[in-house]
Amino acid sequence: MNQTAFLSPDAHVELNTDKSGSSDRKELSSSSSSSSGPLPSSSFTQNPALVQPSSLEQVQYNISILNSDVCVLGDGMNAYVAYKVSTRTSLAMFRNKTFSVRRRFSDFLGLYEKLSVKQSHHGCIIPPPPEKSVVGMTKVKVGMDDPSSVEFVERRRAALERYLQRIVSHPSLLQDPDVREFLEREELPRAVNTQALSGAGFLKMINKASEAVNKMTIKMNESDTWFEDRFQEVENEEQQLRKLQAVVDSLVNHRKELCGNTAVFAKSMAMLGNSEDNTALSRALSQLAEVEDKMEQLHQEQAASDFFIFAELLGDYIRLLGAVRGCFDQRTRAWQRWQEAQSTLQKKRESEAKLLWANKPEKLQQAKEEIADWEARVTQYERDFDRIGMTVRKEVLRFEKEKAKDFKSQIIRYLEAMVQSQQRVII
Repeated sequence: MNQTAFLSPDAHVELNTDKSGSSDRKELSSSSSSSSGPLPSSSFTQNPALVQPSSLEQVQYNISILNSDVCVLGDGMNAYVAYKVSTRTSLAMFRNKTFSVRRRFSDFLGLYEKLSVKQSHHGCIIPPPPEKSVVGMTKVKVGMDDPSSVEFVERRRAALERYLQRIVSHPSLLQDPDVREFLEREELPRAVNTQALSGAGFLKMINKASEAVNKMTIKMNESDTWFEDRFQEVENEEQQLRKLQAVVDSLVNHRKELCGNTAVFAKSMAMLGNSEDNTALSRALSQLAEVEDKMEQLHQEQAASDFFIFAELLGDYIRLLGAVRGCFDQRTRAWQRWQEAQSTLQKKRESEAKLLWANKPEKLQQAKEEIADWEARVTQYERDFDRIGMTVRKEVLRFEKEKAKDFKSQIIRYLEAMVQSQQRVII
């Protein structure tokens, strides 16, 4: 199959949550039921010849996580939420063009764990999963009648949607056999020990790794100011985003409070209008109550826009910046490994010199072999350091490009939502 037939100018991920049932969605649902099925593990062996990363940067790839198919399975406190991940793709590395699987939250965390083990030490930025919420899941297990449970499920669904979107838009990660297995295989082995991979556990893990790097006995003398400047920018940006997130959270709470107060005011005004004997005044009060009721709905929609469009974006990028810091730490670790190997090599050479001075030829051969071994290690570790440095540079530049695109599109959506709200107030 000709791979160039699938290329488009920009990578595109379409996420369909429309419940109306568009033609694309009908096609996806009908085909996925027949195409999904258990796949043998051998079918996920990576074959780099299938597609190259440079081509994947421009390939069209569609993923949908359908909100209408989110369901709670199990009973009581053993219940869990299952998400239907429906994929439509024209890439030849997949067995079918459309297929669907059901995944639970721990499966998403398990995917992150597998990618981190294989890819992070190369300097690759692994998109982190959304935060785990014990309180939110407890409410869901108790019952879905509570509006807060519905909001939690939608928030989690949207976050997992963005998480997958970032993974499949990454050329290297898309080729990973575990990603293809996650998207295609009917049943996955149960992911365990994922408590530390989400939310506060993820940030704690990143901070712990950073502290370990800071405590290294050999301090890195950065010869490339690009890495030093970018790392400082990442730390400063993370601090600013945290401050902005706190302000946006306060704004969301303020709008929710305003929404509730407006609803009470509208209800009180309607009751006053019903009790008024003067017909003209009663009509005016009733009309004012209708306007306030409309304002309450608009405040509610604006609070949702503040949260789902803006606050969630900030939360995503705070976690992503933690992953960026992690790739810088991997480069520092590679440098540390290289320096330690050089130090060991120097000690081996000094030991050889002492043996020569002491005239102990029986131990010289072993010393020479050890020196040759450590010389090879030094050369390999230096190459690793250079390779990781190039990967980190490429990953950071790609991250900044994607960040600018995400913020631009989300801010435009946010402004459009605000304009529509104001227009509805006037009308």
